Amino acid sequence: MTWTLAITLLFGTIIKLLMSPPNAAVGWFLNKFELHQKLDSKNVTVTFNGKNLEEEDKIRFTDYFSEAIFIKKNYIFPGNEKLFLHPETNVIPFVINVKKGKKDVNFFIYSSDNYVDVVKQYKEKVISYSLSSDYLQKFIKSANGLN
Repeated sequence: MTWTLAITLLFGTIIKLLMSPPNAAVGWFLNKFELHQKLDSKNVTVTFNGKNLEEEDKIRFTDYFSEAIFIKKNYIFPGNEKLFLHPETNVIPFVINVKKGKKDVNFFIYSSDNYVDVVKQYKEKVISYSLSSDYLQKFIKSANGLN
């Protein structure tokens, strides 16, 4: 009887710890699958038109990108990945290169009138989503000479 009670208490405690929201393991697990992740400017390289941004501009751009609000995920039909990676437009994208462990992740950032389009590429996967950020849009438009 005491073993049954001890085992029940042990399992109950483990389940309670796993289900509690402020648990660090739960936060780590959710961040692992987050679509729009926060970036650290120390671990990224930001290029525009083939040239690296200066350190101050890189930090500002990375902060604007990390603070942007996620709007929606854009569905990409299989076989149309190249249309998202290399769209037929005159706008030059900002490219963010991030090294996460052994993986290289590339973000291509395009600005439109109401939002910012992001195309995320890692390995063979391509994901597209939209963000809302006035500061990021102004930064991109000033770099493209569209003030």
